[in-house]
Amino acid sequence: MDTEKTDSTATTNTLIHDKADLTKAMRWQIADWLAEERLPEINTKLDAIHPNQGVYSKYIKRLIDIIVSLFAVIITLPINLVIGIITFFDVGRPLFFLQERTGRNGKPFKIVKFRNMTNEVDEHGELLPPGQRVTKWGRFVRKTSLDELLNFWSVLKGDMSLIGPRPLPPEYLGRYNGRHKARLLVRPGLECPPHDGIDHVWTWQEKLDNDVWYIEHISFLTDCKMIIRLVQFAFNRKNASARANVKIGTFMGYDTNGRVINLDGVEQKYIDRAFEEMGREKNV
Repeated sequence: MDTEKTDSTATTNTLIHDKADLTKAMRWQIADWLAEERLPEINTKLDAIHPNQGVYSKYIKRLIDIIVSLFAVIITLPINLVIGIITFFDVGRPLFFLQERTGRNGKPFKIVKFRNMTNEVDEHGELLPPGQRVTKWGRFVRKTSLDELLNFWSVLKGDMSLIGPRPLPPEYLGRYNGRHKARLLVRPGLECPPHDGIDHVWTWQEKLDNDVWYIEHISFLTDCKMIIRLVQFAFNRKNASARANVKIGTFMGYDTNGRVINLDGVEQKYIDRAFEEMGREKNV
């Protein structure tokens, strides 16, 4: 009997919580812990940022954005009307949803998108992961980048640019290291494609490093090359599939070596801590 009791106690003490059961609040808390514990040391080892802030980036780039986006808004209007009709029959009303994103200098703004997900929730009342809620039509518009067409309106308004780091949720703001935070020095863009080309679905590390490279090399010639890359990137089947199935994961912060990680890279001790501390708060 004593042996059985000891085995039972050991099993309870070594209970491993599943990452899939983390709530959004728990994931956000874990990211805060990682930032608090690791960023101070990581930031002492980073290379300095040297943004290229010339006449082009200050004035000419915005003029080009206005001209091109105005033309694009007019040209894509019939396409957006068709997408709106299909969206109505796919997921119903409302047709649009607003997403808050972080813009230049950390200023928040909202982008408008057609809905392509259901509102299904789990047993905790939280929305299921995007990959489980995207409809067949939603996967199609993601693969073809048709879900990006409304962003030309954000470019015309001045919240975004044609080329620049992708706008990310405000929750990520406190997770960037000092170097990656430089991506906020310019307006976010429709896309910031890989400057040297890749033959695989890129990681968060590659994505954020590429954003910083762009900040340090902004020029008319760079943007011309990036537009060509953008077309190639949009039609890259691997990346299109990743966008459609939301495989890149959530940006959680950095490991102890300063490398970017998503939820898969978070150590189990943080998962268990979240369940223990936040589960206790819930029961109080």
